[in-house]
Amino acid sequence: MSTTACVQPGCTGTILDGYCDICGSPGPEGTSSAQGSSSASSASASVGSVATSPAGVAHSPSTVSRASNQLASAALGSARASAAGSKVTRRVGTTSTRLRGARLGAGLTSIPPVPAVDAAGAVLKNPMVPEERRTCPSCGAAVGRSRDGQPGRTEGFCPTCRNPFSFTPKLKEGDVVGGQYVVAGAIAHGGLGWIYAARDRNVSDRWVVLKGLLNSGDPDALAAAIAERMFLAQVEHPLIVEIYNFVTHEGAGYIVMEYVGGTSLKDLLKQRMRAAGGVYDPLPVDQAMAFIIEVLPAFQYLHDLNLVFCDFKPDNLIQVGDAVKLIDLGGVRRLDDLDSAIYGTTGYQAPEVPHVGPSVASDIYTIGRTLVVLAMEFRGYQSTYVSSLPPVEQTPLFLEHDSLYRLLLKACAPDPADRFVSADELRVQLLGVLREVVSTAREGAAEHSTSSILFDVPTVADDSLYWQDLPLLRTDDSDPQMPWLRTVSIDDPTQRLAALQAAPTTSPEVLLARARAALEAGELYRVDDAVRELLGDDPWEWRAVWMSGLVALARGQTSEAQGAFNAVYGQVPGELAPKLALAFACETGGDTDVAESLYVVCARTDANYIAPAAFGLARIRAGRGDVEGAVRALDLVPPTSRAFTQARRRRAGLLAESGGGLPSLAAALDSIESLTIDPVDRSRFRVEVLGAALGLVESHGADTTVVIGGRPAAEPALRDGLEAAYRDLARYSSSREEKVHLVDQANAVRRWTLR
Repeated sequence: MSTTACVQPGCTGTILDGYCDICGSPGPEGTSSAQGSSSASSASASVGSVATSPAGVAHSPSTVSRASNQLASAALGSARASAAGSKVTRRVGTTSTRLRGARLGAGLTSIPPVPAVDAAGAVLKNPMVPEERRTCPSCGAAVGRSRDGQPGRTEGFCPTCRNPFSFTPKLKEGDVVGGQYVVAGAIAHGGLGWIYAARDRNVSDRWVVLKGLLNSGDPDALAAAIAERMFLAQVEHPLIVEIYNFVTHEGAGYIVMEYVGGTSLKDLLKQRMRAAGGVYDPLPVDQAMAFIIEVLPAFQYLHDLNLVFCDFKPDNLIQVGDAVKLIDLGGVRRLDDLDSAIYGTTGYQAPEVPHVGPSVASDIYTIGRTLVVLAMEFRGYQSTYVSSLPPVEQTPLFLEHDSLYRLLLKACAPDPADRFVSADELRVQLLGVLREVVSTAREGAAEHSTSSILFDVPTVADDSLYWQDLPLLRTDDSDPQMPWLRTVSIDDPTQRLAALQAAPTTSPEVLLARARAALEAGELYRVDDAVRELLGDDPWEWRAVWMSGLVALARGQTSEAQGAFNAVYGQVPGELAPKLALAFACETGGDTDVAESLYVVCARTDANYIAPAAFGLARIRAGRGDVEGAVRALDLVPPTSRAFTQARRRRAGLLAESGGGLPSLAAALDSIESLTIDPVDRSRFRVEVLGAALGLVESHGADTTVVIGGRPAAEPALRDGLEAAYRDLARYSSSREEKVHLVDQANAVRRWTLR
């Protein structure tokens, strides 16, 4: 096999599968089709990717009756603040750095690439704005419409406000704008007029796009407008279209930007609709989420610069090959800009924007609304549901994907303080939801585990579950008291609580540590104190509500625990820990349908959650008499799990007690055949199973096709096996009285012989 040397200076590696085996750089042209970070991401996506199909989605356990969103939820955020008459406002600027995640969206699913569109081929031969889209740029009234059989005017004055309108391209082929941009023609029409493709004759004749900035007869106003928008030229991000220049031509201002020869998500939806015969065909839900995940770092970049995008929608996200680009920066503005015009689109714009202006929270809202439009036919999103989501029971997408519904509910919350506080926070949770959607679309247990930045993994010692086994909260290293807290390493919870009470000052992590120590020490009233103080300082502190759920479990207050964990689930819908805790609270409280659906989600999504979820499923199904279903649940626990032995022992016990006859007894012994377990336990179980099998054979006759513990299900063989099991058990007995009793039992079942 021929190899190619790496071209990077100083590297001695070779190109394997398109990448250097030492430095990881892509090979020269011809050795790899990957270009840039987006292609590398897509390359990894092709390995183990899962395409969500209608058949796969049908396996989702969530239904109206089983969905946890129907449960009562503890008050949190604005609901808690208003109920308490609190004037606390959300501290939006204090988001933890833990919520910044890596770009992984394309590593969970696959999206078909879209070929690039050549700029010359994108030029319209006869640029024309359809009459139904001609509206006055000043008042929005219909203009330029046909009348008495005559076509509508493309230029004129609005009959409502008398302001001029024009839908005729101002630039034509061959025009030179700004002394360097040679116009090729119009390629689209936007909110500020026609958009043109041009060649930059100063930079290798590269293609650029000219977009109208302002038409004004006042040169001073035009200059001021250009100066005001110059900050856009400082925006540099691989996911955002680049602004090259601002120029004027014949009294009009133009933004000169990078040409992105791709297809907008709006056009992708139109193509799918045409292919479906005019029926709306949304993107597969996993692809819709992956697109949003990919673009969220661009929003975080803008927000870090104190800029807001304002007008995000499917039109403004372009797919080129296997990469995406955020385009149309015309609505971008500074957060402290109180005077500039605000751009937005009905159905996407947050309801508070007309009153208080745009914000990070309003951008989050537009992202959530865009995701809904991409993933389903959102009828009425610009009318009936212009500022709300449709009811769950009428929306198949929400019924199938409860976690996605919770995420959208938070992203599009009416109160901006209840939304995700940053694009990074939204991205981390959306990644978790995507992982869940992809995993639950297929049968079987999860094969991989993923580390959470908010929770540790659950600990399961046996087939029971207690509040102590639920995941611990991970500490927030950005908390100001973390250096001091690291000095408190006391195992005894009572002594640890005393040390924590002497903290130099309180902080969220100090209060959470006190609550945990008090819970472990059994001083439950102190947990309540810490929770109250946390929520008093910040009504959106969901970690306090998590602690209140744990203390409710410790008190046996399952209804209160359900409400607490349900509220946490709504705050971090991409995390599995709240789902596991809610499942346990529902199981304990008798709401087993909801518990079962949540346990299934946990088992299919993350290998760390298989054991507690499988045991929970087994308890629920065995309780309703579904032994077969309980056994299937226990079979989800892999041999690599430390809970495997306990799962197999529980499986054996269920089969032995099921009343399923000789085959069930045979399967029971097979369940522990290869396990390394206590020999006394093994011998005792063999006595129980072989004794039950002998009783069945004596009453119903032999069945030599069934082999139990290596012996056919016939009386002589079973008696021999049972005798041997009794004698094995006797050898392990430390009591002479018990040993004699077991030997007597062995002799009693021994078959008759001539010796």
